[in-house]
Amino acid sequence: MALEGFTHLIPHAAGHEVIRQGRSGLTLVRMTPDVVHDQLIGVGCARRLVFSWGGNPGVGSLRRLRDAVENGWPAPLELEEHSHAGMAAAYAAGAANLPFGLLRGYAGTDLVPRTRVASLECPFTGERVAAVPALRPDVAIVHAQRADRRGNVQLWGIVGVQKEAVLAARRSLVTVEEIVPKLDPQPGAIVIPAWAVTAVAEAPGGAHPSYAHGYYERDNGFYEAWDAISRDRSGFLSWIDRHVLGTSDVGEYRRSLEAVA
Repeated sequence: MALEGFTHLIPHAAGHEVIRQGRSGLTLVRMTPDVVHDQLIGVGCARRLVFSWGGNPGVGSLRRLRDAVENGWPAPLELEEHSHAGMAAAYAAGAANLPFGLLRGYAGTDLVPRTRVASLECPFTGERVAAVPALRPDVAIVHAQRADRRGNVQLWGIVGVQKEAVLAARRSLVTVEEIVPKLDPQPGAIVIPAWAVTAVAEAPGGAHPSYAHGYYERDNGFYEAWDAISRDRSGFLSWIDRHVLGTSDVGEYRRSLEAVA
């Protein structure tokens, strides 16, 4: 399962619903796993993580990820680490229905013996290039600013690999800030067409504590607070009980945070 978003439009609300449903044994895929993945890993949803960078942006480590890797709590976590370029190439290959992606990279790094990458010779120039297996998630989940009633999705701002993840996946869910009758043009926007989207769910605030460009800002205080919340196992589980398992949607989640702010 891929939950993608780069700096903003991170699908926190969808990740919380995965936790409420009690999913387990998942292979989680994301270029830059951060707080929502810390939460998913900390409650035991994941058995494997495919990624290229992991951390609490601007703060430090992901405490629940570290606990799973170092101590096997609440369950052991396998890691498959790549470079950013490698992950992007893998998603693009999956979106193009190709078996692998090609890039100039990995050479001279200690990732080569520790991950799934191969070296191939270009049949035209003889140059050695890196090959990474295509990423084809069973399901991709992304958050966006809006969708129309036909299921076309529009997002803008810093765009990561959301489009590639959706096109590579067998099924896709997109949560959006709002559903509108018509998508008006936006500078730099991309549109994920309805034929690539399995389902759309309206979830205003669904990217919090990350931001949704044009809708709300990043909650920097939450990222700072998460370091202390996630440092202790019992404190983490208490937070999850109150703010995720104890809420039914993103609005109730936001109100529960405001009550203790």
